[in-house]
Amino acid sequence: MPQTGACPSQPTEQPATHTGRVVVRRFMTGDPVAEITALLHRAYAGQTAMGLRPLAGRQDDKTTLDRVLNSECYLALIPRDDGSERIVGVILFKEHERVAFPDFFLRPDVAHFAMFGVEPDLQGMGIGRLLLEKCEERAREIGATELALSMAEPDEALRTYYEKRGYRFVCHWQWPYTNYRSCILSKRVG
Repeated sequence: MPQTGACPSQPTEQPATHTGRVVVRRFMTGDPVAEITALLHRAYAGQTAMGLRPLAGRQDDKTTLDRVLNSECYLALIPRDDGSERIVGVILFKEHERVAFPDFFLRPDVAHFAMFGVEPDLQGMGIGRLLLEKCEERAREIGATELALSMAEPDEALRTYYEKRGYRFVCHWQWPYTNYRSCILSKRVG
């Protein structure tokens, strides 16, 4: 797949309830990869408890860094009392993997996202919506008319989450590193 332009986006700020303001920005050198990995393990714990083996739920820091560097990675952050920032969400836009992609992902009018996770105790506060909106915005910027994703077919609650946001079923796909069949979903964005 061709590499997308790596033009940095301006951070966007949106209110979060009692946690402070959420800032969505690109991953930067120096961002703590171990913190991202730990967040993903917590965010994917529900699927792991179902007996599923999503890559994001079990990957090590080296894999996280590789995936972050082979995509446009966006982080959702909130301020801590000490002035630092806490990573509370992550999403990859146009990840480039070393495995075969579904044909739908390869279409020139389709962008996709992956490794989407939000801190479990902050879910339902709009953080995931902000990350999805960032990917929709980026998809339109590069001329895509569809934004697609891959999700674990057995996770019916997650499928409902996406369907409520306008995503529809496209096809099934089997990734070589999971123990379940995935659903490819997509949404018109342009």
